[in-house]
Amino acid sequence: MTAQPSGADRGAARVPVRGLTVLSDPDCSLCAHLSRWLRRQRQLVPLELLPAASPEAQRRYPGLDHRATLDEITVVGDSGQVYTGTAAWVVVLWALSEYRELAHRMSSPTGARFARGAVLAAAKWRAAQLPAKAPVRGGHPGSGWGGGAYRQQDGWTYRPASGWTMEPPGACAGGECGTR
Repeated sequence: MTAQPSGADRGAARVPVRGLTVLSDPDCSLCAHLSRWLRRQRQLVPLELLPAASPEAQRRYPGLDHRATLDEITVVGDSGQVYTGTAAWVVVLWALSEYRELAHRMSSPTGARFARGAVLAAAKWRAAQLPAKAPVRGGHPGSGWGGGAYRQQDGWTYRPASGWTMEPPGACAGGECGTR
């Protein structure tokens, strides 16, 4: 096995990923900031930014846990590859011209620890952005991230502008339900 220079591209032309869709929480100020930043970057692999759990995301990716995509960045490759958490951030960096080398370093065992730390720091920041007076309603420790929206697995969502709303898990599409 031969070592490659650290700045060398690792054969990206042979990689079958030709496009990536980045799903992120539209109510999260950090996610919105990063989406704007991604749009300004030179992309070696085209990135499409799509609001997580949106009707379009649900239509395109019916097999995804869309509530989970609101809590953690999810990236879907054009061949159906799904990346979440740290792996999602690394693949997004890999798609960017100026950050591909960093992505390769973050995919090493040592770099992966650094990447995970960065993702955890971002998660902690997001959690700190929760509405100060929103009551905790029994969600799991990761629920509620959103920088202005507080979501729970049971379907309750708090938005400062409108208060608490409920959309039960598995809510009926188009207003039609199987229950009678």
